[in-house]
Amino acid sequence: MIKRLLLPAAILVMGLVYIFVWHGIVFKLIPMCLILIFAYFQAPAAKSTYAKLILSGLFFCMLGDGLLHWFIVGLTAFLIGHLFYLSAFTTRWQFSAFRLCLLIPLVCYAVYMGWKLHLGLESGGHSNLSAPIILYMIAIMLMGFFAIMSGNLKAAIGALLFVISDSILSWNMFISKVSYSEVLIMSTYYTAQFLIAGSIPNNQRNRSSVDNHVMQNNPTK
Repeated sequence: MIKRLLLPAAILVMGLVYIFVWHGIVFKLIPMCLILIFAYFQAPAAKSTYAKLILSGLFFCMLGDGLLHWFIVGLTAFLIGHLFYLSAFTTRWQFSAFRLCLLIPLVCYAVYMGWKLHLGLESGGHSNLSAPIILYMIAIMLMGFFAIMSGNLKAAIGALLFVISDSILSWNMFISKVSYSEVLIMSTYYTAQFLIAGSIPNNQRNRSSVDNHVMQNNPTK
C-alpha cells in the first residue's frame, strides 16, 4: 500500500515544486517523467493496446513541455500526443445517449473559443498561427469527447481538465492576461495527465464509470 502511494506522492510534490518554487525546464519535466513511470506500472493492463497508446501520448506531451519554447514545434508534439490519447479512447468506446449529448456543450465551447482565439490572433498580429491553433483545438476537443464516450471517469475528467488547462494557456497568450495563469495551467495540466495515466486499468464491467457516477448522484425511483 505504501509503495503504491509513493509514486503519486512524488508526482504531487514535484508538481508543487515546479509550480511554486523552481520554474526551470528540468523541474517542469520531472512530474511528467514520474507520471510516465506511474502509467507504465499500471499492470497487468500495461500490456494492452490502450496502455501503449496512453504511454505514447504521455511521451509526446512531455516532449511538448520541453519544446514549447519553440511554439509550433511544441504544439505539434502535443497534437501528436492528443491523437494517441484519442486513439486510445476509441478502443474503449461505449455508446451512451447521455454521454453523446455532452457533445453539444463541447461543440458550443469549441466554437466560442475558436472565435475568441481568431479575434485575439488577428488583433495581436499572429494570424499565421490561426490554422495550427484551430487544428489543435479541434483535436483536443475530439479527444475530450472520445474520453467521455469511453465511459471511464478518470479519462473523462482528465481530458476535460486538459481542455481547461489549454484554454487558460491560450486565453492568457492570445486574448487577455489571466490572474495566476501559471498556477492554474500547470495544476490542471498535471492533474489531467495523472488521471489519464490512471485510466489504464480497465475496471469497467457491467456499466461505465461515468454512468455509475451519474446514477449515484441521480438515483431513480
